[in-house]
Amino acid sequence: MTHKSLFSRALALAPERLHFAAHSHHLWPDASFEAQQQAWLDANIHADRKWDLIFGDVIPEAQGHVAAELNLPSLDSLVFSSNTHDLLLRVFSGFETKPVRILSTDGEFHSFRRQADRWQEAGEAVVTRVPLEPFDTFADRFVEAARAGGHDWIVVSQVFFRTGGLFDRIADLADLARPEGPWVLVDGYHGFMATPTDLSAVAGQIFYVAGGYKYAMAGEGACFLHAPEGFAPRPVVTGWFSEFGDLSGPPGGVQYRSDGGRFWGATFDVSALYRFNAARRALADAGLDTAAVADHSRGLARAFEAAIRSGRAGRLAEADILNPVQGDAPRARFLALRHPQAADWRARLLDAGVVSDVRDDVIRFGFGLYQDHGDLDRLIQAVHAL
Repeated sequence: MTHKSLFSRALALAPERLHFAAHSHHLWPDASFEAQQQAWLDANIHADRKWDLIFGDVIPEAQGHVAAELNLPSLDSLVFSSNTHDLLLRVFSGFETKPVRILSTDGEFHSFRRQADRWQEAGEAVVTRVPLEPFDTFADRFVEAARAGGHDWIVVSQVFFRTGGLFDRIADLADLARPEGPWVLVDGYHGFMATPTDLSAVAGQIFYVAGGYKYAMAGEGACFLHAPEGFAPRPVVTGWFSEFGDLSGPPGGVQYRSDGGRFWGATFDVSALYRFNAARRALADAGLDTAAVADHSRGLARAFEAAIRSGRAGRLAEADILNPVQGDAPRARFLALRHPQAADWRARLLDAGVVSDVRDDVIRFGFGLYQDHGDLDRLIQAVHAL
């Protein structure tokens, strides 16, 4: 089955390109083109009254899509920002005592990795990182470290961006979370709309951040935070959007909303939310949900893995497949292959019009709705030519 018609504009711009980096920069569906135009029209039709429309219609629709995707009990726990780094800063600012004792991993994305390193340099944090490898014991080792106590903040990815490994013990961490500490934050960027995710049982205990750059097909700028009630009630980093709603706080002091709105920032480009809403509507109109998209991706990944193992994909057979397809289990939407020549392979494939991406010695091939088995055959031929 093919769903290329949903991406006719993007595919027509580079018809010979094979884009197997849906996990990195997902192509945008046609619906997002019209949505981008609508954002411009609304901004100029409504001018000074634009924000009435944004907070009255656009943001509630986007909150509804996220809440439905994650099975959250309320829309009010969700706020948006241009990037997840901004949201991490707001949560961190909620800690009243420094240094903040952080438990994390050596496989987090750079927005957290770099900032945590700098916090530690500045004496604002003490960071303990649990190694991802060996990954078959990682979940047990991480949960054991969390249960040992002594941490204020536990930060872990749902799906690790480099290796594609999936962490499936979120509920165990949620059991440890308390408003007085520790707080638990899950980076869901490679999980949101990549694999079905139900947070209903843990929504009251964990923070969850993700965005629309990848599998939500919205491009840059549509990032969000789910914030459990009672955790970090007065973040120090706060914007003027947080001044609207039911506020409480010390007389004469800075007051905050009690719901997720306490984490609102300030003015940002909302065109990404138009694109996100349009992409969600387009999927619904096509009868597609995350489970269906994940199944399509899994089928392509399984076929590509089989080609690698059989030798039909040439030298890729020499690589170590870090996240092989295992039945119908939840998984990343990409295959991660480790090899010393990964960067060279990626460069040579790019010269041949095949887009993948590389992280250190790991080359990644991502799968999405705008690919079919004909594209996969072309990919196999291209990598065989290496």
